[in-house]
Amino acid sequence: LTEGIIAAPREIEAIEVEDHGAGIDIQIRLKDQANTRFEARRRRLAGPVGCGLCGIESIEEAMRSVDAVGSNLTLAADDIVRSVKLLSKVQPLHAETGAVHAAGFYIPGKGIVMAREDVGRHNALDKLAGALARAGIDGASGAVVVTSRVSVEMVQKTAAIGAAFIIAVSAPTALAIRTAEEAGMTLVALVRGDDFDIFTHPSRVVSGVAKHVA
Repeated sequence: LTEGIIAAPREIEAIEVEDHGAGIDIQIRLKDQANTRFEARRRRLAGPVGCGLCGIESIEEAMRSVDAVGSNLTLAADDIVRSVKLLSKVQPLHAETGAVHAAGFYIPGKGIVMAREDVGRHNALDKLAGALARAGIDGASGAVVVTSRVSVEMVQKTAAIGAAFIIAVSAPTALAIRTAEEAGMTLVALVRGDDFDIFTHPSRVVSGVAKHVA
């Protein structure tokens, strides 16, 4: 979903999970149209992927444009602070290991309605995207909240979810800021206690606006 290989879960033909002891192998078969899309977007991975861009075959692929988000969601400053605090309470794997990232989906008035963890920040966000799709939760109804820094890939994945907000505890890259600006997305980062910075589209934060650094 977040790579644009499928448009909806129904484009997956089958998923097979094989436990090999030292790791788990997941084989995914796509339906014809999605498989054609995958061939057009294939990656050549020569080794472990850490940054999310490793193995992409062209600059154009790495810098692919994202669709503008259509959500009219607004958040109060208290929502932003609360979303990060609530995410910290739904990270059982991190509480046990101290070594994983989390991505959550915050809906005003409901809190964190979905959260996923992974040792990789991109994987945590991918897991969240899949969970939201399977649950039928509209990405435009809430905000993506992450425990990591914000790279361009995190912005691209959030746009694929359809969320107009990405909220992070760490800093964004310059390219992430430019991409969020172009996508019409509100990027809030460096959320520490009651303080945070708004990097793009601050009009969606309707009260108690912190420093805007765009």
